[in-house]
Amino acid sequence: MTDHVDRNFSFIDIFAGCGGLSLGLLQSGWKGIFALEHDKNAFQTLHDNLIVENCDYKFDWPKWLPKTPLCVAQTVKEYRKELAELVGNVDMIVGGPPCQGFSSAGRRNPNDPRNMLVQSYIDFVQLINPPIVLIENVRGITVDFKKTNELNEKINYAKWIIESLSLNYKVFTKMIDMSLFCVPQKRHRFFIIGIRKDINIITNTNPFDLLERNRNAFIYNKKLFSTPISAKNAISDLEIGRNGKTKSQNFNNFENILYKAPITSYQKLMNKGMSGVLSNMRLARHRKDIEERFKNIIDICHSDGRLNISLSAELKASFGLKKNAIRVLDPDSPAPTITSMPDDLIHYSEPRTLTVRENARLQSFPDWFTFKGKYTSGGNRRRKEVPRFTQVANAVPPLAAEAMGLTLKQLLYSFSDHYLRSYANFQKEYDVLED
Repeated sequence: MTDHVDRNFSFIDIFAGCGGLSLGLLQSGWKGIFALEHDKNAFQTLHDNLIVENCDYKFDWPKWLPKTPLCVAQTVKEYRKELAELVGNVDMIVGGPPCQGFSSAGRRNPNDPRNMLVQSYIDFVQLINPPIVLIENVRGITVDFKKTNELNEKINYAKWIIESLSLNYKVFTKMIDMSLFCVPQKRHRFFIIGIRKDINIITNTNPFDLLERNRNAFIYNKKLFSTPISAKNAISDLEIGRNGKTKSQNFNNFENILYKAPITSYQKLMNKGMSGVLSNMRLARHRKDIEERFKNIIDICHSDGRLNISLSAELKASFGLKKNAIRVLDPDSPAPTITSMPDDLIHYSEPRTLTVRENARLQSFPDWFTFKGKYTSGGNRRRKEVPRFTQVANAVPPLAAEAMGLTLKQLLYSFSDHYLRSYANFQKEYDVLED
């Protein structure tokens, strides 16, 4: 075992999606072992950004695991022996089990089969038994479902996860507003951090307290001195009026926004290391009457102060709208939580919905990060596919993930020799069981 100051702490990402959480951890200096994602669209994005050889931030990836879309249950079944050999050599398991069944943006269906993927996460954690467990999900996971079985019993998935982890882990929880970490979005997400009891007995440190103490230094090091980051601060350099547009080379009958250069400090941070044409700049094809409707809605919302707020029933009725969540961006405030529905949000000054790249900016993805696969899905396919807009919406913002990664590294360093000794003792016990 190497000295702790020379050690690269390692993680595995379960339900990795397009890789927002993984990217932030890799940027904070963690070593990625591998990531599991079942959807082919999301995995293609993950692969092309964080797995291929020429990536600046990439997973090490074991030779025994194929670089293909895989589900957790399938991986455990087919590679149990190889996973067992990782015991004692993985510092953290992270992930965000699919949240659609919990989300207030959806129907909060307690019988949504995706909810039970949380159990797959817990099973994987119990197999590897890492020192740290990190789970991210929507606020709705903390709310009791009204009916879950024949006995009409209520269930709270957050409490269930905490109880499942509590046997071996000291569990900490917190609802965090992502805008506190310079993500230009009022996005509240529920985080669970479990620290294995045998390494937490000395300091008993609450990781969220440490994260808050480190927050200002993190923002300062990013040179983002004007916080929170507003929507206009994040995407004003992507406006059509500033850049113009051109025919898309990849999609017939579509147009792309051209790009000149970043303006603000946040835009320069997102554009760092970028050269050439920005990807995912495809514009939606709005009819002229839709553009005119959007223009009128923008004008009314600006004059009435209804920005970032769902349109009133009267206003929606006056425009013949039936959508519940449609709103206009406030240029001077962080965006509301972006969703997988591209027409939920209208630009603050241009009569159109946002591009994938603009949504990615509001999620703090760097401009070099390219999203792959279908742009959108409709109908029942939404339960089975994760197209580009959904990939962005479901991701953990990389900036917030980086801040958390730095704090969790600091936490492991603080355990020092005690942490390393406990790891060595655990490995000895496991070797005895194997023999």
